[in-house]
Amino acid sequence: MKKICVVVASRANYGRVKYLMKAIQAHPDLELQLVVGASTLLERFGKAINIIKKDGFTPVRSIHYVIEGETLVTQAKSTGLGIVELSTAFDDLAPDMVVTVADRFETMATAIAATYLNIPLVHLQGGEVSGNIDDRVRHAITKLADIHFVASDDSLKRVIEMGEDPDCVFNHGCPAMDVLVNEDLAINNDLMKQYLGVGKPLDWSKPYVLMVQHPVTTSYGHGFEQVSETLDALKGIENMQKVIMWPNVDAGSDDVSKGIRHFRELNMQEPIYYYKNFSPEDYARVINNAVCCVGNSSSFIREGSFLGVPVVIVGDRQQGREHGSNAVFASYDAKDISAKLRRQIAHGRYIPDHRYGEGDAGIRIAQTLATSRFR
Repeated sequence: MKKICVVVASRANYGRVKYLMKAIQAHPDLELQLVVGASTLLERFGKAINIIKKDGFTPVRSIHYVIEGETLVTQAKSTGLGIVELSTAFDDLAPDMVVTVADRFETMATAIAATYLNIPLVHLQGGEVSGNIDDRVRHAITKLADIHFVASDDSLKRVIEMGEDPDCVFNHGCPAMDVLVNEDLAINNDLMKQYLGVGKPLDWSKPYVLMVQHPVTTSYGHGFEQVSETLDALKGIENMQKVIMWPNVDAGSDDVSKGIRHFRELNMQEPIYYYKNFSPEDYARVINNAVCCVGNSSSFIREGSFLGVPVVIVGDRQQGREHGSNAVFASYDAKDISAKLRRQIAHGRYIPDHRYGEGDAGIRIAQTLATSRFR
């Protein structure tokens, strides 16, 4: 059996690879080695490890390598610590392949550790274009990786143009779409009451807007002002419930979190509820049933396009990313964001766009890993 080590280091990572991990577990010729770490273990980011274990996955290693602070320096140091800790884990586990996802600093740590141990590296979601530091990180990991599972035709062409072996580049779609196809995406109060947060109680049977806004590393130090503009725009959408999720662990997270807390304290009576995290299935439900999504999460472009949910992408974190007709882009200006929010809400649902796959990526990727021979 081939031992496939999957590293899950953030709540977003898990949503991307859950169905791939299920497919690896189910395949007779593959053995799943799950390593969890970084923000998946931290309470203030929703402690996704609890959801992972509840879903039936048992990690073989749990590694702490997030250094407190969420600054540029701590982000770089966390990457270095991740390389040190993951190198030890990979040496002990001796996997046949290591799987890493997308474009985050944790992904870079995984890629470097596997590469220097001569373990074939499997990279998901390479070849894409976006803003932020993610672009450089993603392309660097592409050059380190041995096997590429891209999520779109444009990404496949781009990875091959970067000089990668066409026989090692596959477009089976994004495994996050598997959640959308295989789960009932209806939402109700009984289902969602398990999630605790703060703010005005939410009635999931009534319309709401979802906001997720992460820091932008390349404009570090401006997160407070940037998120405040989005929050002001959101407040201006009257007679509408709002769901706000806390940002990820990237450098600048404290500034964005501070902006959200400041807004919350000044607007306690607004119909807004604040959450840390959802399971992949419930997050898909939250997106699917929103009248509109606003912020800069890539899930709004991926899952949003597949579902046809109207979204407003704020700022430059997703600049240049391939997207469907459901997405419009706004500057860091409350008036611009508000105008586009109102336009998207009035428009309603879009025709679904399956540029990121058909919802069968996990099984297809697992089968390719089991039957193909790589270096």
